[in-house]
Amino acid sequence: MNSLRKKPWNRVDHPVYSISSMANGKANMNICTYAIPVSMHPKRYVVAIYKNTRTLENVQKNPEFVLQILAQHHDRLVTLLGKKSGNDIDKIKRLKEPVGQFHTFTFLSTCLAIIHLKVIQWMDGGDHLCALCDVVGYKNLTDNTPLTLGFLRKKKIIVG
Repeated sequence: MNSLRKKPWNRVDHPVYSISSMANGKANMNICTYAIPVSMHPKRYVVAIYKNTRTLENVQKNPEFVLQILAQHHDRLVTLLGKKSGNDIDKIKRLKEPVGQFHTFTFLSTCLAIIHLKVIQWMDGGDHLCALCDVVGYKNLTDNTPLTLGFLRKKKIIVG
């Protein structure tokens, strides 16, 4: 497709993340594409979380979560983590991926890295709430190719 026909925000490829959240002893994961570092000192991110989701409910109850940088081979998780609701199913039980524990959070052992975030402020972003977060810690895990929106479009997992 000619790039001039795309919407401006779709012209640049973006990484695909997953949020791992926990509240009341119940873990959840989702797909997140609206996340960006916004400060070097202190290191901070803004992460947008869809309204009316299990992830948002969890993060509002427990304002810490893990942002996972996904690898290309995680493309097969987009349907489970992004197109199904944690209000309807237990996504963690349905995972067929190796997982680990980072503090109280379940994470995908094969992701590129995990970033432990703590919400310090909320902003309304329309259909998302945006969390301004301090980086509490991080860990690099694997050396793979990052999953991107462009890759998901090429594989026809998402459109747009």
